Amino acid sequence: MIAEGKNPEARSPAFRLATAAVVIALLAVTLLLLKGNKHKNEGREKVYFWHCWTGEWKENVIDKIVTRFNNSQSRYQVIALSIPFDSSEQKFLLSVAGGKPPDCVALWGRTLSAWAEKGIIEPLNNFMTPEEWAHYQRDAYPVVLKVATYKGRLYGVPTNMNTYACYFNPKQLREAGLDPARFPKTLEELLDWGRKLTKTDVHGNLTRIGFLPAGLERYAPLFGGGFWDETGQRVTINTPQNVRALTFLTDCWREFGVDRVVRFRSSLNTGGFSTEWPFISGQESIALDGQWRVEQLARYAPQLEYGTAPLPPPRGGTPDGCYGGVNRLIIPKDAANAAGAWAFIKFWSGIENPERAAEFYVAGGWLPTTTGIAETTAYQQYLAKFPKFQTFIHLLPENMEVPPPVPYQQLVSDVLLHAEEFSERGLQTPQSALAEAQEKIDREVSRRQRLGL
Repeated sequence: MIAEGKNPEARSPAFRLATAAVVIALLAVTLLLLKGNKHKNEGREKVYFWHCWTGEWKENVIDKIVTRFNNSQSRYQVIALSIPFDSSEQKFLLSVAGGKPPDCVALWGRTLSAWAEKGIIEPLNNFMTPEEWAHYQRDAYPVVLKVATYKGRLYGVPTNMNTYACYFNPKQLREAGLDPARFPKTLEELLDWGRKLTKTDVHGNLTRIGFLPAGLERYAPLFGGGFWDETGQRVTINTPQNVRALTFLTDCWREFGVDRVVRFRSSLNTGGFSTEWPFISGQESIALDGQWRVEQLARYAPQLEYGTAPLPPPRGGTPDGCYGGVNRLIIPKDAANAAGAWAFIKFWSGIENPERAAEFYVAGGWLPTTTGIAETTAYQQYLAKFPKFQTFIHLLPENMEVPPPVPYQQLVSDVLLHAEEFSERGLQTPQSALAEAQEKIDREVSRRQRLGL
């Protein structure tokens, strides 16, 4: 009797010779392929591209875009490198200081204006014909131009916009006696829903959060607030609208209990990727998150029933007020192959071919940056397949706030986070926290003026 998993023929000389022949044949094919690829890439101009995507996005989206570009022509070869986001800006600045920056960079942070002001990135409209630049300004959504330009010049071509809306669990809503088809029209009503959905154990510890607002940048637009005065061309933090927004957030956190929320969230697996999202596990009933979750839910939680809806305003607030972010492609000033980088940017962004670019956008679960991409067959088919994505499309041209167009965007973000944390923890009132934040920004403006920056 032959034991399971054993094959006596595997020990025979004939079997070994046959196996060796197969291995040799496979090695020969591999060497031919490698030789063919080497020959195919000989003479091409290298384009070095840095980005911060990892995991599924790197493998399933970015690497495929790079491959598509390399196979689409014979002049350039893009060589992509994924670098950690936390150190990406430092690495880039060191490469610039050393005189050998990459040719193209996918910028995630809030440094476009600062780098444009310092002259270390190229104005990309200089690579366009007058007709291309005029068409892009007509075709791009207004909010896209806001985040892509600085002092009227295009410094970063957006590859996608990001915004936020509510994801809700209809099953949990029905169990709490709430109607998923009648999603709240005001923040006050949404908070009432959150209270009914929240659960605790016998000791009063949170076991499920119904809804908990967080993020001053995302909520200020609903109160008619924001952080940039277009008329005065200045950062505005300490305004009545922003104070009302922060007071609202502070009251919500104090109702829940800051320490209680911290303990609850520290017990969760709250990483940034799909299966780590507490909404999937049912530990959050209503969550504010980005449009990329639609694609992730289809892939990793296809059986989960859910809905999407815009975050409602407070009574008397701004309907569809929202906050948006963006990823942009830039070219450093001293890039060795700026022409190749621009060819890659045109290929990816849709400036050259919107229909082809739409395939990249739907693969990444990204919002379109131009009406041309939004109207393509590929993108319309994607919306038909994922109708919940329409919630985010609806928000794109509406009252979307973006980071102020100043060289110190990161400082603005930092002082806002500090003000929110201190207010929610009761260390400062919302008024004093925002007044202090405004003072820090005003000091920075004065410092820059003294130095002629």
